[in-house]
Amino acid sequence: MKIHRVQYDGFGHGPNVTRTSAPITRWVFRLLSMDFGSVDVRDTCDDVEGAGRATAGEAAAGQRGSGVRGSAPEAGPGRAAGGLRALATEAVHAGRDDLARQGLHAVPIDLSTTYPSYDSRGEAARIDAFATDGAEPQGPPVYGRLGNPTVARFETALARLEGTESAVAFASGMAALTAVLLVRNAMGLRHVVAVRPLYGCSDHLLTAGLLGSEVTWVDPAGIADALRPDTGLVLVESPANPTLAELDLRAIAHACGSVPLLADNTFATPVLQRPAEQGARLVLHSATKYLGGHGDVMAGVVACDEEFAGRLRQVRFATGGVLHPLAGYLLLRGLSTLPIRVRAASTNAAELARRLAADPRVARVHYPRLGGAMIAFEIHGDPHEVIAAVDLITPAVSLGSVDTLIQHPASISHRIVDAEDRRHSGVSDRLLRLSVGLEDVEDLWRDLDGALGRG
Repeated sequence: MKIHRVQYDGFGHGPNVTRTSAPITRWVFRLLSMDFGSVDVRDTCDDVEGAGRATAGEAAAGQRGSGVRGSAPEAGPGRAAGGLRALATEAVHAGRDDLARQGLHAVPIDLSTTYPSYDSRGEAARIDAFATDGAEPQGPPVYGRLGNPTVARFETALARLEGTESAVAFASGMAALTAVLLVRNAMGLRHVVAVRPLYGCSDHLLTAGLLGSEVTWVDPAGIADALRPDTGLVLVESPANPTLAELDLRAIAHACGSVPLLADNTFATPVLQRPAEQGARLVLHSATKYLGGHGDVMAGVVACDEEFAGRLRQVRFATGGVLHPLAGYLLLRGLSTLPIRVRAASTNAAELARRLAADPRVARVHYPRLGGAMIAFEIHGDPHEVIAAVDLITPAVSLGSVDTLIQHPASISHRIVDAEDRRHSGVSDRLLRLSVGLEDVEDLWRDLDGALGRG
């Protein structure tokens, strides 16, 4: 099908187009003007019904009409905030800019838990300053719970990639989310407005009120009406875990008014979208996933403005949810290959999504218009049998690694969510979530095809 005309009103209300930033908008329209054969761009990530139709996300990964395997255009915004250096360049160099001047090439790992100081008056003044606003202490480090030079390099790099003033790293994604909630709770703002689906443990943390918070679950259109004087946060995830539902972050940020919007960007990464450019004040990552990228580090990080970062550092210091320096080193190393890993895995995922959509054993495929390396699909058979039958693909929780993982959300990642709430948010009992890695796509399809045959 040749598309002759596409209308777009500039506010995310065009035909199945979610506005992100000017560069990606131009990129999407270049794609829409191409001839993709049988691609139907009217399909969304929620209505691919297994009838052989491809999604716009598939087109974005360059799988149809290019004639060349793996010839995907660059996914998402191509330049880092400010436009001074391309995103791929920042991924390699951010957090490392001072190394050459020090006569170093590889990032040093500082494993110290404490640091000598012969100026106790000066050290006391720096600690007092930190207690006031949470700003990073100037001068030599003081103590590992206040901060670590290796972790600080990762924080600097991630902030550059997300286009924020600062970033604060934690021992896990849940520790990072907990710190955000504690910051708002301390200000008497315990009410949270949230949109399902979210990662299952994020959902549980809010619903169970473990931190004394109260949550109102709404559809995106109901956010403004749900705000109260004590609302401290609006929490969304796009693409969402596990259904890959996408939200118009710019419209949601507008609906939030003065209430901070926290966008979980774990699935997309800054390669595909930067929520801060669309109005989110806080950008959350489970850095265990794509940022680390190799299944060997657990971490979380919040990218935000410096004012909020100061408060997060104070909570991190008080609660002890610090990131180990070795993890900070592994994450910084992971960032250097993030753009190429995300693009390569997205190419594989788009091709698998196309094949799954054409497979009569598959009832429905969810694949985001944004692209990416995550696929969710519902099958007619028994999903547990598929899990048990894979060989090359690893049946495991988590995602974003170089190898392909599959899991059954209703049994694992979202088991902690009430069954009715789970189904209402689109997490059916027959849904499988696939985190596509860097293996050859033919090998992946051979394994998946065989497992579906036994499911």
